[in-house]
Amino acid sequence: QLELVESGGGSVQAGGSLKLSCVGSGFPGSPNRMAWFCQLPGEERKGVAVIYTAYGTTEYHHSVQGRFTVSQDNAKSTIYLQMNSLKPEDTAKYYCAADFMRRGGDWFVWTWYNYWGRGTQVTVSS
Repeated sequence: QLELVESGGGSVQAGGSLKLSCVGSGFPGSPNRMAWFCQLPGEERKGVAVIYTAYGTTEYHHSVQGRFTVSQDNAKSTIYLQMNSLKPEDTAKYYCAADFMRRGGDWFVWTWYNYWGRGTQVTVSS
C-alpha cells in the first residue's frame, strides 16, 4: 500500500528555518515528480516546490524562490523541503504529493497528483 508521511513541521519565529521530510513507501516504481503543497483553511492547495525524480530538476513558487530548497534522497522515495528565512505568510499546512499518472500538466496544480500525505503544520510568528 502506497503511503506518504510528512514530518518536520512546527512553530518558529520569522527568519527561522525548518526542514520538512516526506517518506514514501509502497511505491509501484518511481513517480514522475513529487511536490510540496501548502494550504490554509478554506483555500485551495498551492504548489510550493516540485522535484522531477528522474533528473532532480526543481521548480518553485515565486514566493519561496531563493528561500526554500526541495531535494530527494538517492532512493527517490523521500523528499525534503529546507525552509529558510521563514515569514509569517509561510504559515500553512504542508502536504507532500506524488504523481504516478504521468499525464504532464502544470506542476503547481494539485489535481495532477494522485497520492498525498496527511500534512504537517508550519506556523511562523512575527
